[in-house]
Amino acid sequence: MENQLAKSTEERTFQYQDSLPSLPVPSLEESLKKYLESVKPFANEEEYKKTEEIVQKFQNGIGQKLHQKLLERAKGKRNWLEEWWLNVAYLDVRMPSQLNVNFAGPTCHIEHYWPPKEGTQLERGSISLWHNLNYWQLLRKEKVPVDKVKNTPLDMNQFRMLFSTCKVPGITRDSVMSYFRTESEGCSPSHIAVLCRGRVFIFDVIHAGCLITPPEILRQLTYIHKKCHSEPDGPGIAALTSEERTRWAKIREYLISLDPENLTMLEKIQSSLLVYSIEEGSPHVTPDDYSQVTAMILAGDPTVRWGDKSYNLIAFSNGVFGCNCDHAPYDAMVMVNICHYVDEKIFESEGRWKGSEKVRDIPLPEELVFTVDEKILNDINQAKAQHLKQASDLQIVAYSFTSFGKKLTKKKMLHPDTFIQLALQLAYYRLHGRPGSCYETAMTRYFYHGRTETVRSCTVEAVRWCQSMQDPSASLLERQQKMLQAFAKHDKMMKDCSLGKGFDRHLLGLSLIAKEEGLPVPELFTDPLFSKSGGGGNFVLSTSLLGYLKVQGVVVPMVHNGYGFFYHVRDDRFVVACAAWKSCPETDAEKLVQLVFRAFHDMMQLMNTSHL
Repeated sequence: MENQLAKSTEERTFQYQDSLPSLPVPSLEESLKKYLESVKPFANEEEYKKTEEIVQKFQNGIGQKLHQKLLERAKGKRNWLEEWWLNVAYLDVRMPSQLNVNFAGPTCHIEHYWPPKEGTQLERGSISLWHNLNYWQLLRKEKVPVDKVKNTPLDMNQFRMLFSTCKVPGITRDSVMSYFRTESEGCSPSHIAVLCRGRVFIFDVIHAGCLITPPEILRQLTYIHKKCHSEPDGPGIAALTSEERTRWAKIREYLISLDPENLTMLEKIQSSLLVYSIEEGSPHVTPDDYSQVTAMILAGDPTVRWGDKSYNLIAFSNGVFGCNCDHAPYDAMVMVNICHYVDEKIFESEGRWKGSEKVRDIPLPEELVFTVDEKILNDINQAKAQHLKQASDLQIVAYSFTSFGKKLTKKKMLHPDTFIQLALQLAYYRLHGRPGSCYETAMTRYFYHGRTETVRSCTVEAVRWCQSMQDPSASLLERQQKMLQAFAKHDKMMKDCSLGKGFDRHLLGLSLIAKEEGLPVPELFTDPLFSKSGGGGNFVLSTSLLGYLKVQGVVVPMVHNGYGFFYHVRDDRFVVACAAWKSCPETDAEKLVQLVFRAFHDMMQLMNTSHL
């Protein structure tokens, strides 16, 4: 009886889903006021006046009607944004998503028991996979702890999309297929797919009712590795997932028309727990420099990544690991969570398997051999060529700043996330001589199926502070005061956005209502200042805090003349990854990161000058 009681009081991963509040619709007046404030740094007086008039007209006219319709929509849905966001941000996008939309990052096992070392790829891979599979089992049993802020539970729905989930291309819109089920919901697929040298294999990870062990996984990986290294390469069907979406959708239809078995095999990859990629490369990596490995994980060999899969676990020949994930089904914090879990387990066991070496008689991996013709082989070559062409244009730098970290910023009563955001504003201002419109992710997981909202970090306060830092006549006291005003402003925006009081998603909702009603696009959205301030996906700085664990990642810039900037915070360091396009003559990720590091020192110096 006691045991039963203990069981029933244990929190389950998804138990609060039904009691989470619905996503609120902010007030129109508040949203427009915040929007107007956000365009100020990018306008002269005349432009601002014009935008002010446009906003006023919108508020008193069509905006009011659209807002009413949005409130109506919200009445019937627990999250009025969810479906729209999935479509507009991800599924309707036609450019190749593997490079342009996916997020990717290295694991940090290299910082303890798994430094780069040739000949360790398969053995380490079997251990890493085993920990990942344990996490899958915890999730199926709903034993992954509920994320909380203080005592408030957050939405956990995105965790359902980590395993056995895949995007499927469509002619005008893709779809997300998820085959994952918890134990109480029924059966869930239990096979993984392994990609190696253009070939595809699958094997089951459950044998005789229990998870296979690292020595058993090692036998499967060794079999695949040997086979692929002693026989010709496969056609590399996976490269097709790196193609432009409509092209991939048409090729996929053609592939299925060649042989219905091809569909069965595609579905086996789609439903697999994850895709395990056996890579040939040996990226350079140190605890202070993750640049090369990060670039290779995001933009590496397209024949061993299934770009549409929610989880590609990538293993390099020097025993370094990373992951590459489709962004449509979930945001980065899900990957941060599992990467942290796996890293902790590897650390606890000193990177070794300490259990039985016994290998049971389990079935060998099955190869998925697709029926292909000349057309498909040409399509694969074309897909590889376009992917590698775009990938070679990508500049990625990922460094650790080790002079100080969260410990010191906290001591100075400065929020570490805001500290990095303002340093980035100053760095951009110094490099480009103007303010940089900036998108920072805020999470809205207090609400049912909440995902993200935009914090526009380039505030009037931030720009005033940047100007004072560049003005030789400004006193230290003035600079410090302006910096603290910018901190206060950013902290408040972040709080507002997390509580559903941002304005970017609200404006998106209003524009989509107009579109659905067949109305002309309101002037608010065609006003040059709308896109100049970042609206409509035009932010020159696309940024996100990955949290306070040791997990790092990267995304490409949102616009050609912009930067992607991801970072995480530790007690003793800040780790940043920055991406830019080489073909844009004015951007330089290396220079920007060096200026961010310089700004860290300058900001700390302002705080140290206490007796100004």
